[in-house]
Amino acid sequence: MTLGAVRASDAAERRVALVPKVLSSLSKEGLEILVQSNAGQGAGIDDDDFREAGARIVSEEEAWGSDIVTLVGPPSDEEMNRLTPKAVVIGFLQPLDAPSRMARLADRGVTALAMELVPRISRAQKMDALSAMASLAGYKAALIAANHLPRFFPLLTTAAGTVRPANVTILGAGVAGLQAIATARRLGSRVWGYDIRDAAREEVKSLGAQFVELDLEIEDMQDEGGYARALMAAKAEKQVELLVPHLANSAVVITTALIPGRKAPTLVSQEAVEAMKPGSVIVDLAAASGGNCTLTTPDEVVMHQGVQIIGHTNLPSTVPADASFLYARTITAMIGEFVRDGVFQSNFEDEIFKSVCVCHDGQLVHERVLSLIKSASS
Repeated sequence: MTLGAVRASDAAERRVALVPKVLSSLSKEGLEILVQSNAGQGAGIDDDDFREAGARIVSEEEAWGSDIVTLVGPPSDEEMNRLTPKAVVIGFLQPLDAPSRMARLADRGVTALAMELVPRISRAQKMDALSAMASLAGYKAALIAANHLPRFFPLLTTAAGTVRPANVTILGAGVAGLQAIATARRLGSRVWGYDIRDAAREEVKSLGAQFVELDLEIEDMQDEGGYARALMAAKAEKQVELLVPHLANSAVVITTALIPGRKAPTLVSQEAVEAMKPGSVIVDLAAASGGNCTLTTPDEVVMHQGVQIIGHTNLPSTVPADASFLYARTITAMIGEFVRDGVFQSNFEDEIFKSVCVCHDGQLVHERVLSLIKSASS
């Protein structure tokens, strides 16, 4: 059975789904590894590096014709046509953001496993690609904010005087938010964290940050998967209003709030941006899903009354070497779970497989994706 790694067609995507360090464990599963020529170029991995690890360097057509195809982003329509019926496709497929694309994959007859849908259970932690990438995004967000802010993050005492530390607020205390908090703290800033989930309060404080308390009178907003639930409209509007005075005192705001399969919740209004001092910086990690700030534009830096609003949509790709390594480890764990003696074995009795499998044998099989398609057509 062949396992292929393809090169991303998006020029901005520098990650690759497999790296040389994971190939030996995959070969032990009885798989022949095929890597598209220059697939690892963006991550600083040469074809010779893959060859030395036991892979065979092949053309784009041959890589896409593998029995198992690993990728980073979802395939384009043209790339879908290169997949062989009965192939297995594993990667970030955006099933909840673009369910119609999953229908086209089903029509192709492939089995598609979406890494975004890995359940948050102990046995699946080694496959949690989303958390691995979110951690990198949170780290980079803090560095980008520090780079754009026209002042220091830390307290600095010199003979010429003392510079006070910058105030940094992180909205959303999931994996990305917590990493942003930790990084901002290491850079020496004063940090506040906010989240609507009760469990986040102690996590924020454990990193040495202060927790933003809002008088919202809401019950625990964490769902069974550990994600935040959406607030009702009235509460959501009140939350935005209550955040304004706190954000006005922040030199940096990093927003990380996402709800899978839905538009990102609004947390930072135009009023809040205009209340911030000129020179302040907002880094919106939800830019690809509509943004947590009403003024965010994906992949652009917007200047509004002296405040910079930065809308990067793929920060993990800016650290492609480590991002590729971590992603490849999660992909390898997924493959190792369902390949036996060189044969991929679908298993809908397995909680992980049932959670990540979007389509199989020409049919969409994921209930949430089916529900989204039904809602879009009604």
